[in-house]
Amino acid sequence: MTAESLEVENETVVDLVESTHSEFPTTSTTDQVMDVAVPVTPAPAPREHVFSPELLKMYYSRLFPFDFMYQWLAYDPSGKSPQIFSRREFSFTIEPFPGEEIYIRYQSFSSAQELKDAIMKRQPHKIDIGAVFNHPPKDKNAVHNFGTVQRELVFDIDLTDYDEIRNCGCSGAKICGKCWTFMTMAVKVIDAGLKEDFGFERVAWFYSGRRGIHAWVCDESARMLSNEARSAVANYFEVSLGKKTSEGLSVPLHPMLSRAFEILEPLFIEHVLPETGHGLLASADQWEPLLQTLPDAASMIRDRMIETWSSTKGARLSPAEKWEELKQHLSAVFGQNTNVKRAKNVANAEKERIESWPAEVVFRYTYPRLDINVSKMQNHLLKSPFCVHPKTGRVCVPIQADKIDDFDPFEVPTLPQLMTELDQFRDGEDETSKVRKDWQKTSLRVYFEPFQKNFLDPMLKELRQKTREETEKQSALTGDF
Repeated sequence: MTAESLEVENETVVDLVESTHSEFPTTSTTDQVMDVAVPVTPAPAPREHVFSPELLKMYYSRLFPFDFMYQWLAYDPSGKSPQIFSRREFSFTIEPFPGEEIYIRYQSFSSAQELKDAIMKRQPHKIDIGAVFNHPPKDKNAVHNFGTVQRELVFDIDLTDYDEIRNCGCSGAKICGKCWTFMTMAVKVIDAGLKEDFGFERVAWFYSGRRGIHAWVCDESARMLSNEARSAVANYFEVSLGKKTSEGLSVPLHPMLSRAFEILEPLFIEHVLPETGHGLLASADQWEPLLQTLPDAASMIRDRMIETWSSTKGARLSPAEKWEELKQHLSAVFGQNTNVKRAKNVANAEKERIESWPAEVVFRYTYPRLDINVSKMQNHLLKSPFCVHPKTGRVCVPIQADKIDDFDPFEVPTLPQLMTELDQFRDGEDETSKVRKDWQKTSLRVYFEPFQKNFLDPMLKELRQKTREETEKQSALTGDF
């Protein structure tokens, strides 16, 4: 089937092959722009037991929280600024025929009902959300100087970027409870940095539905950041740890990195060092390569640890005890108050490398690995929260950052599970609160209600207060009391 034979409505703009150097980047690598439906690389057939057109239709018609989406992305509880939502870009990935995907960009809707009608008609397998423009994106070909005006600051973290340190047997799209702890660590570090260092308050975290997490920073100050400012924020969180022994962290650590180390070292000890985790200090074939990364000036400690840990006595030490013993030896020999003669002959630069080595090791195995390009551009699309991942059938549910330790990606409901829960729900069984929405009849409730209570409602309350204050200020200026 050719691209031209696929029907596309007049108001829909489909852009699949824009240049990556254009103002509005996509994943294409050509310089041609086409406003027709163009099939992309065929996707593998969906796993019928977790994802199907029938299940997806059920989800969109009964469970997708269109009201949440509108209230959130409109930032307009008073209804006085509808242009924010109506100028927001949405993109759909649809599959009109099995194995053939079509990517539709620059769609926009003036209301929650319009968005719902379009989704119900198209039944997209994937929904992406972009920036707010100076004109409705669907009219982009009819206006001049079309460009972005705001967009949430977003972060994308994916377990595939951790493949080199995942010693649990997983790689690529495969995940398990052991490697998911890297996502837990990432949320703790990035959430603390965004709130404590930048003062952001409206940070929403979401599960990607498969192997990653997304953060949406929704404060107005974040939404109005320029591309240059976004790059600066993203770069702030980057830590470059080269494989060469001459590359390392500066001493003393930046306050942000000191806080990250305090957060990450206990998790490193619990989840990375032992055999029940990634086994970094559980066997000689793991700890010997690690010790080889010590600077040459610490070679005597390296040799001593290899000898000690390989002995009968050393075999009784737990990985946590080995880590503490190693740090104590480094501090005793190369610490600031050391009296060891050999250490006094070591250059200060070499001492600093040895001093920072424990933090460097912890960061190499635990520090968040951001897809930094997602954060740098206002116009970069990101998967919509609340949609369904077609490979797993799991919903992209909200995550509570302060309860990230309790989040289990394998407990996130799938479409078949949700259908079963709807079928089995009986009115009157839930006496704790009144059930108004179908999603409240399912296990989505434990994800959606905290999002509404802890993120959406407080944000809308703040916006209402700001609107009242602005109205009162304007009335005072004009004398209209």
